[in-house]
Amino acid sequence: MFTRFEEYAAASMLGAPDSPPRLDGKLLFTNRWERDVFGLALSLSKAGCFEWEDFRQSLIASIAKWEAIECANQPRWDYYARFLEALLNVVETSGVLSRREIEAIVAARSR
Repeated sequence: MFTRFEEYAAASMLGAPDSPPRLDGKLLFTNRWERDVFGLALSLSKAGCFEWEDFRQSLIASIAKWEAIECANQPRWDYYARFLEALLNVVETSGVLSRREIEAIVAARSR
């Protein structure tokens, strides 16, 4: 169940370039990690680690970065890959974690 913050955050993205995938009006997650990273972004923002609007702008920039890649070299579109990239960026820029800490976490998960 969404709280008021989660409702605001999800609704603020409706119809915007950063709007998450939906099916029959509900958020669509095809993998568990997508739901987890979405929830993590909401939780960190709600806890005051960063402003939701800062995250949204980071997501929009991540999407634009993907769109700017030449088609022949463009990786397959994956909304939640862009979402994760934006989350890592805003976590770093807000000072929640350093680039080194993020890289260590990513490296540990890759093993």
